[in-house]
Amino acid sequence: MANFRYSQYDGGPDPLAPPYDVRGALDDMGDQILGGSTPADALRDLLRRGPADRRGLDDLLRRVRRRQRELRNSGRLDGMLEQARALLDTAVGQERAELFPDPSEEARLREADLDALPPDTAQAIRQLADYDWRSQAARETFERLRDLLRREVLDSQFRGMKQALQAPDPEAMRRVKDMLADLTAMLEADARGEHTPEDFAGFMEKYGDLFPDNPRDLEELVDSLIRRMAAAERILASLSDEQRAELAGLISQALDDAGLAAEMARLADALRERRPDLDGTGGVRMSGQQPLGLGDATTAVADLADLAGLENALAQDYPGARLDDIDEDAVRRAFGRQAVDDIEALRRIERELQRQGYLRSSGGRLELTPKAVRRLGDTALRRVFAGLHGGRAMGDHDRRDAGQAGDLTGSTRDWEFGDEQPIDVPGTVRAALLRRAARSEPRPRLTFRDHAARGRPLRPPRPRDDTASTAAGGGYRGASPPGLTERPPGITLSAGDFQVAETERRSVAAVSLLIDLSYSMALRGTWASAKQTALALHALLRSRYPQDAIQVVGFSNYARELHETELAGLGWDMVQGTNLHHALMLAGRHLDRHPEHEPVVLIVTDGEPTAHLQRDGRSWFDWPPSPETLELTLAEVDKMTRRRAALNIFMLAEDDRLSAFVDNVAMRNGGRVLRATPERLGEYVVNDFLRTRGARRQG
Repeated sequence: MANFRYSQYDGGPDPLAPPYDVRGALDDMGDQILGGSTPADALRDLLRRGPADRRGLDDLLRRVRRRQRELRNSGRLDGMLEQARALLDTAVGQERAELFPDPSEEARLREADLDALPPDTAQAIRQLADYDWRSQAARETFERLRDLLRREVLDSQFRGMKQALQAPDPEAMRRVKDMLADLTAMLEADARGEHTPEDFAGFMEKYGDLFPDNPRDLEELVDSLIRRMAAAERILASLSDEQRAELAGLISQALDDAGLAAEMARLADALRERRPDLDGTGGVRMSGQQPLGLGDATTAVADLADLAGLENALAQDYPGARLDDIDEDAVRRAFGRQAVDDIEALRRIERELQRQGYLRSSGGRLELTPKAVRRLGDTALRRVFAGLHGGRAMGDHDRRDAGQAGDLTGSTRDWEFGDEQPIDVPGTVRAALLRRAARSEPRPRLTFRDHAARGRPLRPPRPRDDTASTAAGGGYRGASPPGLTERPPGITLSAGDFQVAETERRSVAAVSLLIDLSYSMALRGTWASAKQTALALHALLRSRYPQDAIQVVGFSNYARELHETELAGLGWDMVQGTNLHHALMLAGRHLDRHPEHEPVVLIVTDGEPTAHLQRDGRSWFDWPPSPETLELTLAEVDKMTRRRAALNIFMLAEDDRLSAFVDNVAMRNGGRVLRATPERLGEYVVNDFLRTRGARRQG
């Protein structure tokens, strides 16, 4: 049998975790959408904040910028030059100390050679390469300098090489040379299309200890090499001309000493051919005081380049920005696996919102689906009800004259002419018995034949034995059945005895909500409240009064009917004009299409009418309002009055002219005027709707 070993899963998110509950994310977006944001802006804000259990883009962006500051303050890029100069000066000083006591001419000549060393560190090292050191300490210091340069230069190209070559070993250096040759050959074979995964596996089996990053394939290895090559070039570009020349000379000298110059040149050419877009020309500014070795400086500059790309991708402030632009490998290198999981969680939110049918892309724009709008409406309605007294809706109007289509309420009442409710038989019999008992009416004694003669045959009782059994065709044989020798009791019913069972029935309404979309609504900060109110009213009718017919009309210079899916992403109109005249016309047509419904008209506005619809269909704007605008608007108000539709107006601004107009409307129509604050508009409208909707239609 096969043996299995189990351990904690660390390959990413739990594959057995339940599906992500994207509804919570939609509710978070709803706070922004109901506040007036577009779906795209709301999603972007959610991704920036992050869900409750994950970091958002803003948090990751702060970590990126904090890490950038740490790297810039970590040290100076010319640290290798400083270390090389220090070791060179130490070796020269040790040699001078050994020569000073010697009075010979040879010692003086050696001192002269040391005095003539060029100021350039690389050139000085090159001249001293064949120098026969008199001092053993100076010889060891100089060898330590050369070894440091070799390890730093190799570490600048291959991260971790400095640790791999910690102890000077000619055999190790030959192995590095072989690795460079094999790597270059593998890149050239890949360029010809001859490389296979087995080739890379064999390469890593042979040289894997030289690559502590443990690349998974050739492409990942190339990415690492390209990053460090670009970083090395940026280091050179960040130095002064003198420093650049000196460092380049040190690198060249180190590679020549190690016999790696030719192989490194071949590798660099192969990498450039593979990535011709390599850009390492931009300099980088480091402000730390600690001198950095070339390998550490290369790592810091490469990390800074990664962080710069991450900063741009996480900001998501460029056209066409997407979460897929974020480099997971760069995130993993900078912050570990947990940060990658956070990014994937954000991607899953965006993906699941579309997969589960809450968002869709149309013409390059992100839109809410009807499913999402319904949920946002339910959220708005819950908030409205939470603000009502006691947390319950007022005016939930069960009518006493309920009809036959509803559920039984358990109560009965006297029958009235025209009632269609089912007869309550036990209640009817009981009423007849109580009436007869109250009148002490003598009980009639009727025989079975009497009932039959009156055309009211009664079912006889079951015979007590076989002699009185009936034939298949019915009827009794012989004498009268036993038990009917005495007259059975009878009940006489009158019209007043009948009882009907009450059932639930809700009145049917035609609702028209007119919302001001003019620019003043945005300036006063009332537009978001108006949108929440419309969504809440839609949700209320859909859930509690599905038989009602609702219409939402938005009006500015023109009026237009708004569908539920338009409401969530709707914005105000940056135009002049409050055309209530046109809005009332559309509302009147809606009511005329439903003459059997109770009319409910609600108006939300922050200004008096300043526009009307002309005969040619064009809008006319004037401020102060022209007499024609007011006359035409009031004419539509009068038509609403003849339709027996009360206009309830919710004022969102204190304005003398608006107050005078709405008072005139209330006087002509009989409707109400309510002064509502924006934050409580939804409560006012829904409460007033329930109150108006619950009132029984008179007349």
